Amino acid sequence: MLSNVSKENLRIKICGITQPEQGRKIAQLGATALGFICAPTSPRYVTAQQIAAIVTHLPINLKTGKPCCDRIGVFVNADLELICQTVALGHLNGAQLHGDETPEMCDRLRQTLPNIELIKALRIQSTADLEATHRYQNSVDTLLLDAYHPTLAGGTGKTLDWSALQQFRPSIPWFLAGGLTPGNILEALACLNPNGIDLSSGVEISPGNKNLNQVAQLLDALQQSTNASQSEFKSSSL
Repeated sequence: MLSNVSKENLRIKICGITQPEQGRKIAQLGATALGFICAPTSPRYVTAQQIAAIVTHLPINLKTGKPCCDRIGVFVNADLELICQTVALGHLNGAQLHGDETPEMCDRLRQTLPNIELIKALRIQSTADLEATHRYQNSVDTLLLDAYHPTLAGGTGKTLDWSALQQFRPSIPWFLAGGLTPGNILEALACLNPNGIDLSSGVEISPGNKNLNQVAQLLDALQQSTNASQSEFKSSSL
């Protein structure tokens, strides 16, 4: 059962989108953010033009006239000019830095793109890595914790040690990533209270080809757990 974060408040980011129709369907199912891999070495890599084509197909929020979900570009040690170009051409409203970017680099990017959500991803191998998150909490809007892999920046399917994160209380919102699937998401959320979850390989047929049935299962599991929590709260309040 979800701990203290309801589905209404939990951000649900599906990363590694490569196909317009899949992006549209995932947004319609209820994902609150889509992630686009902007690292050329990744099997999920998409160009700024491909991102724009996907964003064009997204459902529109009638009140704002903008896509109904966030559009996050994922960069690995990219220079500021490339990030800015991709954000503009791809109609992104967020940039996730998944490499060795320093807090100083994050500060420069924030000054250049003040209206874009900045997310710093950190691959956690030890408690020392967890402590390093403090260096970024004044430089970005959101943190993302992913599992460590010696050669891959993300999308590895490896889970974090959730028990080691139970005392993690950053001063800014954070995403939990790393090996999440429809089958283990409720267990993860029973242990932790992230502000969002990030899934990629856990809802895929192959890299970049999402399994829409698994995405639907994920969202259904979250909805059912939230409904159960609400029913339990109402019963205890009588």
